[in-house]
Amino acid sequence: MNLLHANDRPGEYPQGYYAATAAQLPPAPPLRGEATADCCIIGGGFTGASAALHLAQKGVSVTLLEAQRMGFGASGRNGGQVSGGFNKGGDYLAAKLGTEPAQRLWDMSQEAVTLTRDLITKHAPDAEWTPGVFHAASTRAEAESLLREAEDLQKTFGYDQLSPVSAQDLPSVIASPAYRGGALDTGAAHIHPLRYALGLARAAQLAGARLHERSEVHALKRQGGKWLVQTGKGRVLADQVILACNGYLGGLNRHVAARVMPINNYIAATAPLGDLAQTLLPANAAVADDKFVVNYFRLSSDGRMLFGGGESYGYRFPADIAAKVRKPMTRIFPQLAEVPIDYAWGGTLAITRSRLPLIGEVAPGLLTASGYSGHGVALAGYAGRVLADAAHGDRTDMELLARLPTGPWPGGAGLRSPLLALGMGWFALRDRLGL
Repeated sequence: MNLLHANDRPGEYPQGYYAATAAQLPPAPPLRGEATADCCIIGGGFTGASAALHLAQKGVSVTLLEAQRMGFGASGRNGGQVSGGFNKGGDYLAAKLGTEPAQRLWDMSQEAVTLTRDLITKHAPDAEWTPGVFHAASTRAEAESLLREAEDLQKTFGYDQLSPVSAQDLPSVIASPAYRGGALDTGAAHIHPLRYALGLARAAQLAGARLHERSEVHALKRQGGKWLVQTGKGRVLADQVILACNGYLGGLNRHVAARVMPINNYIAATAPLGDLAQTLLPANAAVADDKFVVNYFRLSSDGRMLFGGGESYGYRFPADIAAKVRKPMTRIFPQLAEVPIDYAWGGTLAITRSRLPLIGEVAPGLLTASGYSGHGVALAGYAGRVLADAAHGDRTDMELLARLPTGPWPGGAGLRSPLLALGMGWFALRDRLGL
C-alpha cells in the first residue's frame, strides 16, 4: 500500500487544525505531456519548495512535482518546533567526523534556524514565529543531564541560549506534575508549519518555478544522459533530480528506501482553553520531553493546546486519533481530561537508524534529503537550499552533510518496519513503566 493514499483523500489536506487555519493556494495543474527542466524536484514540502525557490532565484529552470498538495506531508502536519542541533550531540559528531566538521555542522544547524526565520519573515509572516522551546525532564537525573548539556553547548559551541530550569522554577514554564525540571532554549521557536510551507511554495512559484500538484511520480530512470521522471499523465526530462519525498518515497529509489523509514505520528488540538492556556504554559514556549516516544506540545495563537504523542509503524492511522493522543495528553495535563478535542490528525515523517538526516548525491545528478527524524522544520528548508547550491555547482555543504552516518536498516526496505516496531514497542513500554 502506498502511504500517499493510505490515510488521506486524494488532493486534500487532512482535516486538522493547520489546514483549517491556513489560506490554501489555488491548485497547481497536474503535469500533462512532456516537459524539460534543468532540475526536476519530487516532493512539495519544506525541502522541495525551498530547493525550488533557491534554484529559481539562481535562474535555473525548475519543475516541481507534488503527488498531492504543496505541504501535504509532514511539512504541513508537524509540531511546528524550530530548533538547532541534530539528534546526536557534538561529542558524537566529533568522534565520527572530527572536531572542525562537528563545529561546522553545529553552525549549519543554527543557520537553519536563522534561514527559517528569515524565510517566514519574507514569505510567510502569517506563520507566527514564536520564540522558545522547552526541553522537559521526567526525572531528576535527566534534569541534571540537561544542565550538563547546556554547559557543554556553551563551552564547545559558544551557545548561550539554553537555560536550565529547576524544579522550583518549573511552574514559570509549565504546569504539569510529570516533569522535574528542564532547559529553555530561547534561540529556538515554534510556528504554524502549513502556512510556512505554503509561503515557500508561493515564493517559489513567483520566482519562476513550475509547480504541478496531483502529479505522483511512478518511475525514475536515466535516459540518454538525462533523468526521465514519469507521472501518470506526463513526464519530465531533466539534467538533475532532487528527491524530497521523506516518508512518502515509496519505491522510487532503493538506496534511500533502505535508509529512510516512514513512521506515523499524531496530533490533537483542543477547543480554545481561555485563561487555562496561560496557566498551563505561562512562558508560551513549545515543549518536547525526554521520552523515547516523544511528547511535544504548544499553544496555538487562539489558545488551544496542540499536543503530539503516540507513534505507529504500519500504513494505517488508528480509527480514533483523538483517543490515542488524549492518553498521553492527560497524563501530562490532568487539567485537560474533560476538555473537548476539536481536531485530530496523523502524519507520516521519516527517521534513519542514526536519527541523522540522509543528505547527498545517490547517483550522478540525483540528489536527496530526507529522514530528518523530528528535526525537519529547521533542517528541511535549509537542506533544500544546500541541494539547490549543489545542483548549481557549490557542493561544499552537501558533501559535509553527506558524511553524516546513515546506514541501511537491518533487513533493508522490506523488513525494516516490523523490526522497528518490535524495538520501538519495547521502548514505549519502558516509557509507560517509567524505566
